[in-house]
Amino acid sequence: MHLFMEASSGIAGLPLSFTLVYAIGFIAAVTIGSIAWYNSKRPAGWENQKRPDFIPKVQNPDEQQEDNQDAQQ
Repeated sequence: MHLFMEASSGIAGLPLSFTLVYAIGFIAAVTIGSIAWYNSKRPAGWENQKRPDFIPKVQNPDEQQEDNQDAQQ
């Protein structure tokens, strides 16, 4: 048992660069996922909710074609 305790005490944590990559990647994934969720169709019960001001509006190609057709008429 003493041998295992000595072996585990010598193990250092992950280097700072790896930790920063994981942290920045997690924050980026949450941010991109939130933008995608807010720009997708709303789940049941959320259809009439207002979009937050800080979320950019992203149109898919179908919406752009409909907008162009409406503008031409």
